[in-house]
Amino acid sequence: MLNADIAKRREAAVSQGVGMMTQIYVDRALNSEVWDVEGNRYIDFAAGIAVVNTGHCHPRVMAAVSEQAARFTHTCHQVLPYENYVRLAERLNQKVPGNFEKKTVFVTTGAEAVENAIKVARIATQRPAVIAFGGAFHGRTFMGMSLTGKVVPYKKGFGAMMPDVYHVPFPIELHGTGVDEALGALTKLFKADLDPNRVAAIIIEPVQGEGGFYPAPVELMRGLRKLCDEHGIVMIADEVQTGFARTGHLFAMEGYDVAADITTMAKGLAGGLPLAALTGRADLMDAAHPGGLGGTYGGNPLGIAAANAVLDVIEEEDLCARANELGSRLKQRLESIRATTPEIIDVRGPGFMVAAEFNTADGKSPNPEMVNAIRAEAQKRGLILLSCGVYGNVIRFLAPITVQDEVFAEGLDILEASIEAVRK
Repeated sequence: MLNADIAKRREAAVSQGVGMMTQIYVDRALNSEVWDVEGNRYIDFAAGIAVVNTGHCHPRVMAAVSEQAARFTHTCHQVLPYENYVRLAERLNQKVPGNFEKKTVFVTTGAEAVENAIKVARIATQRPAVIAFGGAFHGRTFMGMSLTGKVVPYKKGFGAMMPDVYHVPFPIELHGTGVDEALGALTKLFKADLDPNRVAAIIIEPVQGEGGFYPAPVELMRGLRKLCDEHGIVMIADEVQTGFARTGHLFAMEGYDVAADITTMAKGLAGGLPLAALTGRADLMDAAHPGGLGGTYGGNPLGIAAANAVLDVIEEEDLCARANELGSRLKQRLESIRATTPEIIDVRGPGFMVAAEFNTADGKSPNPEMVNAIRAEAQKRGLILLSCGVYGNVIRFLAPITVQDEVFAEGLDILEASIEAVRK
């Protein structure tokens, strides 16, 4: 079986609306390595976009899924509930930042978690409006893409967005926007266009994911918390990409001295199985009437079993510390490369959620062409990389936190060689 043959079949069978970054068709994967149907080996610095933080097919996770599959795979928790759903909710209620009583709802995808967080905020406050940030990514559903602060490819051509959604600039000092400007934009919004007493929620990623791996400054989080408290607005932290040890904390919001009212999560939660959740203040989470939240597959037993195992692995293997160690090594290597690569204008990110941003050699313009060339060259050499950013000029590094030291070193060598090859 050849990749090219499957690619032809895919072109005939699958909507072109499902974008493809590679034409590598995976046959098997283990920890930080994948092998395609032709037997080629690749080092995975994507991890399914921060999903397999605990590595592909972690034995502890696979054992938990196998054991659960032998018992039952689906009953629908709303019809026939099961204990491990309750146990995972208890664990998340304890672990999600915030010194208040919490409750949890399980759904299937990150976009669904965001949608339900907005539903909770609206019914709890009896208000309609929601504020998000430029460059944000919150999903591809209609509310998700309405909240998302990037037009192409997420909004283009899909018609009118959901009403009562507003955007303000995200502070990125590198691009000339500071915290004062971002908070000032909120003040102007409240003065000119939107009564703050109509706002149900403000949603923010602690580190913008698709937007370019820009961490939210501490001052911004404090300012948002203050505004939310003043006006009775629900503060939502979208931790779909930042969650589960990726930033050196179980949740990125642990790095701030304020807590969100509701936290959304998915991706790394279940080690590769589709599971998402929202955890928040109990009074908010109980505002919806029975039946108002949930879904047929929400909290699927296999995903729940995997997620309980993922939390065990993170604790027992101390993956938060491991993320900080790997991130430090990665940033050191990137800074070394940067010393001879003027196109790299920034290296950033907490823990193992690291990015390098590329401009033209004169530093004046974003350089997505170079990023795409590096990604393609690295792929030829056996390394899978992801790009991101509103301008597509950022390489983001999302290797499994369990990546073996020797494989990690090999991947970094390939990265450096790929950058050198592209610059020649």
